[in-house]
Amino acid sequence: MENTYHVKTLHKKPDWRVKVPGSKSMTNRALLMAALADGTTRLKGVLFSDDSRNFMDSLKSLGFSIKADEQKKEVTVTGLNGALPVTSGEIYVGSAGTAARFLTAMLALAEGTFTVNASEQMKKRPMKPLFDVLSGMGAKITCLEQEGFLPIKIQGIGNAQDTSGVLRTTLDISESTQFLSALMLVSPMRKQGLHIKITSRRKEGSYIRITQKMMEQFGAKTKFDGESYLMPQGNSYKAGTYQIEPDVSAACYFYAAAALTGGRTVVENVTWDCMQGDLKFIRLLEKLGCTVQETASGIEVTGAKNGILKGITVDMKDFSDQTMTLAALAPFAQAPVRIENIGHIRLQESDRIHAVVTELTKLGITCEEEEAAVTIHPGTPKAGIVQTYDDHRMAMAFALIGLKTEGIEIANPMCCKKTFEEYFDVLEQLCAD
Repeated sequence: MENTYHVKTLHKKPDWRVKVPGSKSMTNRALLMAALADGTTRLKGVLFSDDSRNFMDSLKSLGFSIKADEQKKEVTVTGLNGALPVTSGEIYVGSAGTAARFLTAMLALAEGTFTVNASEQMKKRPMKPLFDVLSGMGAKITCLEQEGFLPIKIQGIGNAQDTSGVLRTTLDISESTQFLSALMLVSPMRKQGLHIKITSRRKEGSYIRITQKMMEQFGAKTKFDGESYLMPQGNSYKAGTYQIEPDVSAACYFYAAAALTGGRTVVENVTWDCMQGDLKFIRLLEKLGCTVQETASGIEVTGAKNGILKGITVDMKDFSDQTMTLAALAPFAQAPVRIENIGHIRLQESDRIHAVVTELTKLGITCEEEEAAVTIHPGTPKAGIVQTYDDHRMAMAFALIGLKTEGIEIANPMCCKKTFEEYFDVLEQLCAD
């Protein structure tokens, strides 16, 4: 693919049936739990992307047996009941926040000394709250470049763990809930149990609920009392076969296309039983004027009549990955769209609030940027090249504008390899049909 992707404008309402890859967040959680389980686990519906490959390659670097079948979307992982096959080594997590946070926590509780390296993008993302907790538990962490950030050298606690009872610690998750998910997921390595008191105003979130549910599906217990998370002593993961859900985050782009054009989209196997928080975006589309129903094949979205959307003010803290998707729809609404409580997305793959405002403004759309919110006014976007800031969600979401506006190009489209490497191929095929 060239350095820019020219989006094909739709001149008729689409009637799309789409299949999306497996969930990134669930794939990487499942890989970690399978590696910590006792025996061989078969994962089905696995996402193969830059992030998940970096996760698998990191596990291989640590000596785990990983067998992947990309055609079948399956991976088998042989775990050692919470132990690591090696006591030294180096892993490269790329730009994957889940790999960076989850594997750092795993190495902190393991026996041995390891180096964790990352892409330039991941080196800028916050790690200090996790480092502080792991250091408090007894791990020795040395930052190799900038204090509080990757890369690091880490000496794990291993056999030096305190075995006097449940370990109590505190954690601030205002910058990222991945810090908490990381500690929860590796807690079975500490057989005496773990109690985490959350000190930030934010106490839970959709991705934490995914972590809890998946841990229970793998045989481990968790409890949340409104302030603290308790993983009891004796927790362990059971090996077996595990089916990963389709990626609802990826599905939302195609649902949003229906919203924008007044067309119809069905995404196969996306149901209300899926545990991913981005289902809330589909409910949001109803408030914008779309019709949503569940069919035997998957949830179906039919766009608002003539693609005319309602303005809205919405708190997107709990499904903030879809901020860019709503921002791409917002210029076509009848009234302003205001997205609130999203300050944390400034610390993700890009400063996503600033990226949204910058690119919409370049396309002729009036926006107001605040520290934790953005307001986007109705307007007619003009042709232009959208910069993507090496952020997969900027690339995928802003391509939607080109479905209605001639002359939209997406710079560096292959940054979407992070989670959905065939995205633009799928979009091209759908627009050609």
